[in-house]
Parts: sequence; structure tokens; C-alpha cells
Amino acid sequence: MRTPEILAPAGSEDALLAALRCGADAVYVGGKQFSARQNAANFDLPQLQRAAELCHLYGAKLYLTVNTLVFAPEFPALVQFLEAAIRLGVDAFLVQDFGLLELIRQISPDVPIHASTQMTIHTPEGALWAKEHGISRVVVSRELSRKEIAAICKTGIEVETFVHGALCMSVSGQCGLSAMIGSRSANRGRCAQACRLPFSAKGDKNGCALSLKDLCLVPYVAELAEDGVASLKIEGRCKRPEYVAAAVTALVQARAGETPDLDTLRAVFSRSGFTDGYYTGKRQQMFGTRQKDDVLQGQKVLPQLAQLYQKPTPQVPLDMHVTVQTGQPAVLKLRDGDGISVSVSGDVVQPARTKATDLPQLERQLGKLGGTLYTLSGLQADCDGTGMLPASAWNALRREGIVQMNAARIAANTPKYTMRHITLPALPAAGQHTIQYRIIQKQWDSQSATLLKQPDVEALLLPADTVSDAVPAVCRERIFLTLPRFCADEAKVRLWLEQAKALGFSHVVCENVSHIRLCRSLGLTLHGGMGLNAANPSCLSFLQRESLQDVILSPELTIAQSRHCTGLPAGAYAYGFQPVMTMRNCPVQAEAGCRNCTHGLTDRTGRTFPVYCHKAAGITTMYNAVPTWLADKQEQLSHSSFLVLDCTLQPDACSVLRAYQNGEPTKEAMTRGLFFRGVE
Repeated sequence: MRTPEILAPAGSEDALLAALRCGADAVYVGGKQFSARQNAANFDLPQLQRAAELCHLYGAKLYLTVNTLVFAPEFPALVQFLEAAIRLGVDAFLVQDFGLLELIRQISPDVPIHASTQMTIHTPEGALWAKEHGISRVVVSRELSRKEIAAICKTGIEVETFVHGALCMSVSGQCGLSAMIGSRSANRGRCAQACRLPFSAKGDKNGCALSLKDLCLVPYVAELAEDGVASLKIEGRCKRPEYVAAAVTALVQARAGETPDLDTLRAVFSRSGFTDGYYTGKRQQMFGTRQKDDVLQGQKVLPQLAQLYQKPTPQVPLDMHVTVQTGQPAVLKLRDGDGISVSVSGDVVQPARTKATDLPQLERQLGKLGGTLYTLSGLQADCDGTGMLPASAWNALRREGIVQMNAARIAANTPKYTMRHITLPALPAAGQHTIQYRIIQKQWDSQSATLLKQPDVEALLLPADTVSDAVPAVCRERIFLTLPRFCADEAKVRLWLEQAKALGFSHVVCENVSHIRLCRSLGLTLHGGMGLNAANPSCLSFLQRESLQDVILSPELTIAQSRHCTGLPAGAYAYGFQPVMTMRNCPVQAEAGCRNCTHGLTDRTGRTFPVYCHKAAGITTMYNAVPTWLADKQEQLSHSSFLVLDCTLQPDACSVLRAYQNGEPTKEAMTRGLFFRGVE
């Protein structure tokens, strides 16, 4: 059984030290740009170089998060950043954006890439897709059970799973709440944590129906290792060093079979305690908020936790060999437990006037390794019995040996990669198109056939689990099957698709990479959904090579930004109550119960956000409080290959279509989405 890596967060240099000194095997950090936690201090390039050197000195890995969506004008700065990071020897990049994945491969074909949790890989098909694309590790979704994680481990790819820290209410990579409310995009590292604010299904002004307790799987470390998890990940790049120290220490203890101090871990940071609900499948008591008592408990333990990382902890055993020959320079050879060795020479050994240098004296002088990460594990000495050096000379020799050993360890543990110079193409501009509509409906109904009679309606998008032979055969080629953004029951998704294919349906909208692999294996025609977060031309080119015919662009793009997205026919989400959260835990059920379902959550301003369950997929979706309306602004979207009219929550799809055909404004409450204001 492989010993899993302990992977710690570091949003600052102090947190990095805390992680390494407490025993982390790897640390993940973000740069000042392109990182999904822009609220952390993060690392500029000089700091990143120091971080890499420190990690490699300790024999630890340094993973760099570049796990945000990138817009086309940002690519020149991104290239410079990636090249610099590759040169200084980071051990892997964590990536969400397919365009960024493509770019890294162009710059360096051999640098390791990890699929970030924002890529929403949560099934074996998704993991196999990653493996086939040269991704060495997947960070699986946090919403998975033990059985589901174990199934992904069996694919043979390295699996990294979160074992401690904050839980988002939405599946990572599928949350648009912060962006829609305040232009602070979670996919761009600017999440404002709107989900921690008051939301209630029953009108409770103090209710926090979208706030989950923090995750803690420390008690399950042994079985995670048994199931094949390669990396145990701690969330918290915005957390203080004491938190990092406590979490790493607890995991080190648990991995060694010891009993970790969960009380201290809970005290340093929790939201009314911890939860393991997704992992165990017991999701009844998962909701919690940060209380005053939580803060007070944290203040009590911070001083003792700070002591854990104030000084280097001896972690690396050193064997030393000394040669003491009169008339010759003293020679000290050092060798660590990894086989890295150095040799340094000191002063010329003098004839002893009183007592010759012997082994006990050398042990006293060379064993003074305090303040370093080394401990003396063995010392051999070849002494002629007639020579000596003063203590100061041995101290100087020891110090020089440590300097050289540090340099040797950094060099040995710093990877070197192949690099290529690339030239970015000029920013493209999309052409003009005749407006075509694709209409999303909840199911086939009495108006569906009427919609398809309209020449400007290209297709209807219907859930794959709802179609049947009730759909006229002549219409089935213009039905695009939609799939849930998250469904851990992959066998069920396959069954839906196989049944639909048998009925003559052939088009599928893919929302994640598992859909791409699964649908391709079934010989279906692929289209891209919003769940893929397509936001730049490099991403679109990548998806084209994945056999997609077209894609719905990320709704976080402005109209101007969307004009750069060429290389694959691309559409815009032009109408509808936009999905803003995909959840595996229903907040309405938790607060009100299914029998009293209100199908909505009300925020502190009085706005109600619709909430509906897709029971067959085991997920719940929260929608924006008002619909996006662009019927009267369509001329500005004429570069789009098609416009999506989402009538999932609008039973009268025909009236919506007429309004868009006529370019009508609306008197109802609405939003222009992010088409004009954009996101940070």
C-alpha cells in the first residue's frame, strides 16, 4: 500500500514554513495572478523561487495553482508567468481551463499537470479522460463518497482528494453565484463567498442555508490510503500559518497510526464543528456557520500552535565521514537519507600539542545541527591520532558542509523541463451570423413541436433522462440531449444515453470531460455546455480537437470578450434563469424538508432564488433570482453562432421565442447578466 502524500496550502511565506516544518510532503501555492484564491497573499516570482528552493531543500514538492479561467487578452502575460515558473522548477501545475492546459503543453511537453477540482472530475470516465490527455493527477470533487473515490483510484491515475478545510455549497467549477451577484467570479479566484451570507427557505433572516461546516476526514486517513488515494489535500490558502500547522500535524499523526488532536484542530478553525457527510453518505448534519465561540476557541490555541513551526524540526538524517590527517586539509563528507552527498575541505590539520582530535570531539562539534533540518545519524572518522584542529575550525567546516548539502538537495530535487518558444497568434475576431436559437426545455411538451417548426429554431435541448418515443421520430435529429453537470452514478448516465440512442437521438450537450469520453465511445455527436467554462480561443480549439461541434460560452464573458472566442462555433446564454449553483446537498430539504419544499431560497435583500432538484442525478440546482434578458440587445450578439433561450423555469417557451424574434424589451424584473459589466 502506497503511503499518501500530505499536501498543505500556503498563501504566504509563513504558512509555507509552517507546512514544511510540521512535515508536509508537498505544498500548493498561487501566484499573484491566475490563481483561484486571489484573496490570499500569494507569491510573486522572487517569492515563488524562494518557495521552490525551500520545498526542494526539505525534499517536498511545490505545486503551482493556475486554476482560473483566462480571457484572451491575458495570454501574453500568462505565457511569461508560465515560462518563469517552469524555469524555476515547480513540480506541477494545477489547471482548470482547457486553453491553459493546451498552452502549458505547447511551452513544455513534460511538465506535470494536475486537473484541478474546478475541472469537476468526479467519475472514472472523467479520470480516464484526464489520463489519456497526459494529466498525471486529478483532484476529485469534494462531494464524493468513499466508494466513489475508490472507483476513481482504480483507473490508475493519481488521485488527490480534499481531507480537511472549507466546503463550498456548490460543486467546484460550477458556481456562478458570486459572479452574478457582484461580478466576483469564483472561476477567476475572486469569490466573495456570497453563500456564507443569509439565505433561507423559510424566511429566517438569520438563516444560512448555503453554509456548510468544514470538512474533516482525518479519522479516515488509513482507509483513504488503503483505497489508493495518492494525496491528502488540506484546503486553506487564505488561512493563517497556525491553521496549516495544526492540519498538517494532525494528518502526520493519523498517517503514522497515532491519535491526532482533533479538539485543537477544531478549535483553530471550524464552522460549528466538522462534517464527513459526503464521504460517509450521512448528510443530515452538514450545515454550520462561524460562531463567536469558534473564534474564541481559536484565540486560545493560536500561541501553542505557533510554537510548532517557529524553528526547523530535524527531519533529514545525515551520515558524516571525516578524514583527519596531519599536514592535510580536513575533509568532511556528508550523505543524506536520499543518497545525496557532498564533500568539503577545511583547514590544514596541525600536529597536536596536547590532545589529538578523536571521535568524541568530532561528535560534539559536528553534531551541533540545531537550527537546521538535519540530525546526525552516524559519524565515521579516519584520524591519524596525531593531528588536531580547534573547535572553531570544525564549526566552520560543519557550517560549510551544511551550506553545500542544502545546495545539493535543492539541485537534486528541482526538476528540469524541456521548453519551447511559442508565438501567440493575433487576437481573432468572430464573424457575423444569422441568429439561430437553441431552446432549453424541462421536457417534451405540447409546444415543443410548434417551436421546431420555426426556421430560426435550430434545436431543442431536453434532459437525456426525459426523452422517449413520445418525441416524433422526425424531430429527434433536432433534439440535443442535456446531461447534469454532476452525477456520480456514471452507469445511470450511460444507460440514459444508450436508451436515447436506441430511439434515434444522436446529439448530446457535454457538461464535463466524463461526458466527452462517454459520448464519444457511444458514437454520439458532441456539443459543449456551459459546464465546460469555455472562455478563450485556445479552449475552443482544444474542444474542437475533442470532436465537439460547438460550445456554449461561459456566461462570465462580456460581449467584447466573447468576440475573441473563435476556432469553434460558439453560442451565448441569452435568456433564462441562469443556474448559479450545482449542489449535491439540497439546502431547502435541510431547512424545510421535502414535504414543505418552497423551491426557493430568499436572501437578505428579499430576492428569491429558485431551487429545484434533479432526483435522478442526485443533485440540486439553484438559479438566479431574475432571468437574463437580451431580446432587445441581440444585434450585439450577432457574432454568436447561436443563442440559447433557457426555458427550464419558463413554461411558455413560445412567448419567449416571439419576444426574441421581435427584439422586444421586457417590463419584468431582469438582468443583462455579465455581458456588459463582466467579472473581476
